Amino acid sequence: MIAPPQSQKYFGSARRRFLQSSIETFLDREFPRTFGPVIRQKLAEKIVDLVNQQLPPKDLLRPGQCVWNAVSVSTRPDSPNCRLIPVILTLVDSADVEQLAHGVSMSVIAQKSLARICREAFEQGALLSMRDIGLLVWRTIGHTSLIRKKWETDQQTTLPHVGTIQDFGSCITHKTAIVRKVVYEGKDPRHVADETKHSQRAVDRYLKDFHRVRTCYEHVRDIEFVTRTTGMSKHLVKQYVAIINENENPSLPAGAEGQEHAPCS
Repeated sequence: MIAPPQSQKYFGSARRRFLQSSIETFLDREFPRTFGPVIRQKLAEKIVDLVNQQLPPKDLLRPGQCVWNAVSVSTRPDSPNCRLIPVILTLVDSADVEQLAHGVSMSVIAQKSLARICREAFEQGALLSMRDIGLLVWRTIGHTSLIRKKWETDQQTTLPHVGTIQDFGSCITHKTAIVRKVVYEGKDPRHVADETKHSQRAVDRYLKDFHRVRTCYEHVRDIEFVTRTTGMSKHLVKQYVAIINENENPSLPAGAEGQEHAPCS
């Protein structure tokens, strides 16, 4: 089987963010043997036309804002029952323009804007992904991730988004921040949960996994050994080992985490 192109992998499902595609998906799920793809498309188009005629235009939006369908905090993006809810996001406001007029760098404003819309979506019961934000501002996923990480590093906190709240994708910033604050800075896990916009259950899970990995890694410094012993994925084990080495073994050469050592007696 030929693998789909990378662009299809990253952006194909983004069509679900729009009303017509959501209606087509609903018809396909609820009436799988009633409508073919052409009829579903035509019905969805007519329903969208009807909705557009009934909605009062621009009554709820201010200049600089937009409406976007984001993943509900109650579901995951990869769930077959993924639920999308509309949220109002402020891409630019008067304060942003005022700061630009006073010489503040646009890159700084971009960080502030990204943080704002992540929080706005979360306050409305939804989560943005870096792909969502990239589509809204016409930037690559990697670029939006860099902007987010720079803001999180400067502010010493994490933003609520799909990668942090739902542990989706390759994002590990939240794990690093939570473990560092609790294990290495001695902060109360309850306060850390509030600071990082995580549930107490999620914080407890990260800490439990970290301590499992550290216990095994102190015994035998070998990724394969830790993976087999804990039953966790190698990718996840490497994330926690990186946190351990960064905070406990800063002089450890790159790649040393994979070397075998004799077990401690």
